[in-house]
Amino acid sequence: MKSLEKSDPKFLELNTRLTEIDDIESAAALLHWDQATYMPAGGAPARGRQLATLRQIAHEKFTDPVIGQLLEDLKPYEDSLSYDSNEASLIRIARLSYNRSVCVPASFMAELSQHRSASYEAWAKARPANDFTIVQPYLEKTLDLSRELAGFFPGYEHIADPLIDFSDADMKASTLRQIFSRLRQELVPIVEQITSQPAADDAFLHQHFPETKQLEFSRRIIERIGYDFKRGRQDKTLHPFMTRFSTGDVRITTRVYENDLGQGLFSSIHEAGHAMYEQGISREFEGTPLASGVSSGVHESQSRLWENLVGRSRGFWECFYPQLQGVFLRELGNISIHKFYRAINKVARSLIRTDADEVTYNLHVTIRFDLELAMLEGSLSVRDLPEAWNERYRSDLGLVPATDSEGVMQDVHWYSGVIGGMFQGYTLGNLMSAQFYETALNINPEIPVDIERGNFTSLHQWLQENIYQHGRKYTADELLERVTGSPLSVEPFIRYIRGKYSELYPM
Repeated sequence: MKSLEKSDPKFLELNTRLTEIDDIESAAALLHWDQATYMPAGGAPARGRQLATLRQIAHEKFTDPVIGQLLEDLKPYEDSLSYDSNEASLIRIARLSYNRSVCVPASFMAELSQHRSASYEAWAKARPANDFTIVQPYLEKTLDLSRELAGFFPGYEHIADPLIDFSDADMKASTLRQIFSRLRQELVPIVEQITSQPAADDAFLHQHFPETKQLEFSRRIIERIGYDFKRGRQDKTLHPFMTRFSTGDVRITTRVYENDLGQGLFSSIHEAGHAMYEQGISREFEGTPLASGVSSGVHESQSRLWENLVGRSRGFWECFYPQLQGVFLRELGNISIHKFYRAINKVARSLIRTDADEVTYNLHVTIRFDLELAMLEGSLSVRDLPEAWNERYRSDLGLVPATDSEGVMQDVHWYSGVIGGMFQGYTLGNLMSAQFYETALNINPEIPVDIERGNFTSLHQWLQENIYQHGRKYTADELLERVTGSPLSVEPFIRYIRGKYSELYPM
């Protein structure tokens, strides 16, 4: 077996070039973070140009034939070294990314980047104005660009497959349709059973909760569970997100509604879950394609695990509810922990995905996924999207949005990205979170006891050792098999839902 010295000139050159590209992409990410947080509105046109320039430079540098030749020269090491070795993994992942990137012209990437920035600004105006016509032409162009992007990858089974592959490698529309169909088959009867019963009273969560107090409490919570503020920060934005510039700078954003206690709190825990994943990646991978999450599904599994399986658990609030009552004594002083626990786990048919409970959430994702495929296939025009959206909500959830702001414009994804591959990761993440957590509990049954005591070290360390540190070293399928011993399965999630909610709502 050949050995690869880290001082090998070609390996060093590859690393140097990859780090330079990562620096450029991090600079672009910083500009995007600024645009979504503090940038004045007047900076939007120039910001779109700046982002397009940086992303075009990064794309051109990564698709430079010199990198292709370096990867070719290093391929014997990739083939002969242990699959688990960091060096072989770096070469393998860089090669996969390179082979995909060379299919897309740099000029197209620049055009797409500039359009995404302009589209985001249009959405930021259209949503509060409840005026879909503002963003419609931008979304029509996004659809054209999304189809063009998919067309750079011939031989696909479905036009959405290359776009899905960007976020969740090796996943296909046909596989996802099967997963979603199986989930829907299981979840719809559960939703029917629960929603036929009296709903939990959550009115007390919608009193006036001052923003500063909410942010202060949320900060205490996410720092306690493991988010490192020495390597991160939290700011406000229109649509919460996490962004990484390095393992030493992983930032999160949130939004706070003073009439909704759960919104800011759980979005903070959610984004902290993403950030803890990125903060936990091996520092040896810094500046390389290995220094990121495996896929949108695996990434979402970490945010949903902390938000729902931990953050909405009874044990979690046995520890933190007295503290929350102390902050909001007038509002919550007379509310029992049982009533609070039922309220934060209320199951109800709703219009807003980010507000949806664990039981109905995946139905929201299925709607978006199906609409994406219809637009890409050409059976649904952007002009008719609001009506199609409303009809699906009527048929699937028995509700119709009163406005496009709470309907087709509620999510930022299509207005700041592409159409295709934008939403499936949320459901994949829900499934994986249950599968990972079930495995963690089987190995260490004391984790729930630790959580009730406010000690998250055992769970955090288990995730660090089994998931975080590996970054992008393994595929999602490989990671699931390594950690849980099984391929992706719907069953752990269904067991979790039935177990938790049968205690709250007799089934």
